[in-house]
Amino acid sequence: MKTLKLSAAASLLLLLGSCSNTTGDIGSSLIQEEAKVVIHNEFTLSGRTVANTRIQSRTIVELLGSIQADGYGAFSSDFACQFLPAQKLVTDGVPVENIDSLHLVLAYPNGAYVGDSIAPMGLQVYQIKSKLESPIYSNSNPLDYYDPQSQPIASKIYVGNAQGESDSIQALSYREIAVKLPLSLARKLYQEYLDNPATYQLPTSFAKFFPGLYVHTSFGAGRVTQIQRTTMVMYYHTDGTDSDGKTVPVRHSATYYAVTPEVVTNNFINYTIDPKLEARINAGENIIVAPVGRDVELNFPLQEVIDYYIDNSGLLSVVNTLTMEIPAVKLDSDYGIEPPQSLLMVLSSKKDEFFKNNSLPDNETSFIATYSAANNSYTFSGLRAYFQKMFDKYKAEGTIDPAEMTFTLTPVAVSTESSGSYYNTTEYISAVNPYIGKPAMVKLNLDKADITFQFAKQNFK
Repeated sequence: MKTLKLSAAASLLLLLGSCSNTTGDIGSSLIQEEAKVVIHNEFTLSGRTVANTRIQSRTIVELLGSIQADGYGAFSSDFACQFLPAQKLVTDGVPVENIDSLHLVLAYPNGAYVGDSIAPMGLQVYQIKSKLESPIYSNSNPLDYYDPQSQPIASKIYVGNAQGESDSIQALSYREIAVKLPLSLARKLYQEYLDNPATYQLPTSFAKFFPGLYVHTSFGAGRVTQIQRTTMVMYYHTDGTDSDGKTVPVRHSATYYAVTPEVVTNNFINYTIDPKLEARINAGENIIVAPVGRDVELNFPLQEVIDYYIDNSGLLSVVNTLTMEIPAVKLDSDYGIEPPQSLLMVLSSKKDEFFKNNSLPDNETSFIATYSAANNSYTFSGLRAYFQKMFDKYKAEGTIDPAEMTFTLTPVAVSTESSGSYYNTTEYISAVNPYIGKPAMVKLNLDKADITFQFAKQNFK
């Protein structure tokens, strides 16, 4: 046990400050002879690796490609998507025969892939044969939505870099995969707007007319790309005149269709774990593999913390902090697969409910930690409210259900927003979704976790 004795003045300020953040009858006034701050971190954390076989794609991010990575396994992903149409299209001077082409454009930031940037990959595009279900999951059957025996409507060979492109394109912060779609589809979509503009007013109406596209990796096993913007760009022309008064076409383009949060998209993911990695898990190592693969379930030593607090807190005390730092080890693999950026720690019994209800971390049943490359760890710093709630329950009932101490650690994508003035801005979490991103993995050393419990207590003479 680590103890720290403070001066009387410092103790008084600390305890009064702590009391202002505490509910209940403890610590309301600690103006007495002597105070101590107690810091204890000798608690035992245990856990196990568990399967994570499916995720719901609650994001517009799409994964495309395939890799075979030693130390990780075989991963592949196709995707299907609906489109949100623009509600108003340019029609003046644009008869349907002036529609020239339609391109599917898949955009991703530089480096948003795992694998070899120069490896050629092939894709095929199919029209979806039936409306995408909601909810839909990564292990849903893709054959429910497209027929691989049918003729694809488009195909493309692509790489992951801009070698051979102009300097201006190489300088861009993103890359695009542009696939030319059939002219017949372009004119069909445009003609529908001319005939029935109401089709374009609601995503559901448009999805009935055009269920969307399925994009399939046709060959290549060297790269998985994390696509962050998917659109269809229509090219058309109007009639103009040159300096001699001769009629010439004036070329235009417009992004009339996009994948947005209002429509359904899904990644159809297949993952086969590397036998060597599976052997490590079977030997007892706690390893997270994402987007699908493995989570870690842990037993938080809440009863140990409660027992220590009861034995050492005295008559008057205030809980200051309860934190947990878990060491993380990057695993060797082909392509240098990195640890996931964010982990959600959620009661295992509430994991499905958390995502179903679009929940945010409440620091009582769910918490967020970000990977620190500097410290090689994940730190959950807001466990105090969880302890206080469980301690009050223990006092009332005399026991804690093991389910309330069993948590799952799973990778997530965290969205944040800011509010406030120019001089005082607060960033807060606005959304937490299952992780859909390039392959990731990490080993967690639960046996070396640092669970630090700090409280202040008043000693009476």
